[in-house]
Amino acid sequence: MEAIMDILRKLYDMTAFSNLIEDPAFLLMYLLAFVLLYLGIVKKYEPLLLIPIAFGVLIANFPGGEMGVVQADPQGFVTLPDGSREIIWDMPLHKVAHELGIMNYLYYALIKTGLLPPIIFMGVGALTDFGPMLRNLKLAIFGAAAQFGIFAVLIVSLLLGFTPQEAASLGIIGGADGPTAIFTTIKLAPHLLGPIAIAAYSYMALVPVIIPLVVKALCSKKELMINMKEQDKLYPDTMVIKNMRVVKIIFPIAVTTIVALFVPSAVPLVGMLMFGNLIKEIGADTSRLFDAASNGIMNAATIFLGLCVGATMTADAFLNVQTLGIVVGGFCAFALSIASGICMVKVWNLFSKKKINPLVGATGLSAVPMASRVCNGISTKYDPKNHVLNYCMASNIAGVIGSAVAAGVLISFLG
Repeated sequence: MEAIMDILRKLYDMTAFSNLIEDPAFLLMYLLAFVLLYLGIVKKYEPLLLIPIAFGVLIANFPGGEMGVVQADPQGFVTLPDGSREIIWDMPLHKVAHELGIMNYLYYALIKTGLLPPIIFMGVGALTDFGPMLRNLKLAIFGAAAQFGIFAVLIVSLLLGFTPQEAASLGIIGGADGPTAIFTTIKLAPHLLGPIAIAAYSYMALVPVIIPLVVKALCSKKELMINMKEQDKLYPDTMVIKNMRVVKIIFPIAVTTIVALFVPSAVPLVGMLMFGNLIKEIGADTSRLFDAASNGIMNAATIFLGLCVGATMTADAFLNVQTLGIVVGGFCAFALSIASGICMVKVWNLFSKKKINPLVGATGLSAVPMASRVCNGISTKYDPKNHVLNYCMASNIAGVIGSAVAAGVLISFLG
């Protein structure tokens, strides 16, 4: 009988149930993973990223599974299973995989090195058409204005006791660009990567909810019914681009050069974004490169990025007051970015005969193209003929560049 009980006890210890009873915090992490999976699968909120992140959260929090990422301390030390401590950067990758598991191998090889965010930016560039922005170049200013949320939350975070590096990583959520938030956090506050990535991608997924709330609070029905096409007819632009293809090819080269001269630390993001766009715009001569960047490479990078980011969300790393503050602060940064873009449009309309629909300002953040689609839906709700999608895309695309440049500035000053 004693032998049978011993076997049953060993079988019980082999499972994760004993750990769950000792630490119910794991159950909260499972609940978070299930909520994120629901948003990605059922609500279809950014499923390409939210589903891998959610599944990464799930598999990282099974005790004994060794799929959670072990974060190194500021000196680079990690604690191995036998209790010893080693500097992670002195460990060969095969030892990282053997001692800490495959997810730590992927995290330290692909994420902590900063490799995947620029790769994803290359894919984003290959999928982006800068045409709407180039045809309405003055609207790009609202993409710049929307970055106000980043710096506003940074200042408030400093006042609340976050370090400058942590405050910058928190504020960058306001750019509404997941790879940018991850890249900045890797450089400045890697110990906060999990919660910041979750907050950034969760709020990106909730764009259809957050933008209407902010727009409703700040805009009148009269403002939302401003018809941009009618304004173009009343006050036509004097500058007309005759050869758009040439401009589209020159643009990524020129932007990369200018950004590299003024904000070199932004080149990993902006440079890869523009390279992806360049191989798209050249056409048949680089079609194979374009296909690889926008499909195979982009998809593989997205899978590994999502799983690794989710795996950083262990119970110990996530369930604390600081993380909850990041979630709240991220929402404020996101909402402030939307609001600042809207307010910039309102100021513009005070001094200009040609009025601009404030929805254009609401898309100054980087959630491309979801933010533009959402704002176009709001516009057509008030007037079915008032389509503002192309105008919103001008501001929206500028926001991608703006948030990457803002990240470069923060890394330059605080890195």
